[in-house]
Amino acid sequence: MKRSILLTSISLLISQIVFGQKSITPLWTSDQKLPTPESVLFVPQQQELYVSLIDGDASEKDGKGGIAVLNIDGSLKNATWVTGLHAPKGLALHNNLLYIADIDEVVIVDNKSGKVVNRIAVPESTFLNDVAAAEDGTIFISDTRQNKIFQLKNNQPSFYLDQVPSVNGLRVIDGHLHALAGKELWKLDANKNKTVLATDFEQGGDGLEPVGNGDFLVTCWVGLIYYVKADGTTQKLLDVQGKMNTADLGYDPAKKILYIPTFGSNSVVAYQLK
Repeated sequence: MKRSILLTSISLLISQIVFGQKSITPLWTSDQKLPTPESVLFVPQQQELYVSLIDGDASEKDGKGGIAVLNIDGSLKNATWVTGLHAPKGLALHNNLLYIADIDEVVIVDNKSGKVVNRIAVPESTFLNDVAAAEDGTIFISDTRQNKIFQLKNNQPSFYLDQVPSVNGLRVIDGHLHALAGKELWKLDANKNKTVLATDFEQGGDGLEPVGNGDFLVTCWVGLIYYVKADGTTQKLLDVQGKMNTADLGYDPAKKILYIPTFGSNSVVAYQLK
């Protein structure tokens, strides 16, 4: 009887440990070489993936960068949808305009034609990295090397916040700006007061995507993917350090699919979240 009770207790303990754990399994790897993919944006209305391609040095103004379009099965739809960029990184879509972080300016592209409609220089910026759009059209841009966040309002750039260490991934959720600040995930209110939501990342964060229930997915460029629960606990989903980079991810919340740009491996890899 005691043995039965002990086994039951152990089973319950194991269930408590395992319950709620997440995992990812690979689905596909893109079938064409993509020159230094840094960011993926899933576009649900079109069932497409936009991929920013640095194609060279991440801080050099060489005009070699661009945006490719992939189908959601990883096949290449348009390798040269947008060309003439420098080192494009983070992407955000708002009102049929695509906003692209490109070293020290934000490039705006018409989502229907793929034509560049504006280039907005951001004064004092040196390494613009990610872009996030608020519902009112405010665009937030991170500058990782300056430890700053800038903003665009009516296409006018301005400083927003400094002393955000190695800031990279940004998302606006329910009116609050969320930012990956080094090894931490911050939530900022309207007065720029921060709440630290998570702190357990092994390396500085890169990509940030909400799962939809208060949880997040976080990538670290060195080859790490994390699942962050609403209570701040983290679970490492993938560790491929030394083998592959995991840059600024895209995410399909309906199908629970992650799209990971591999940077130096010149591909995008899709994973199923379970």
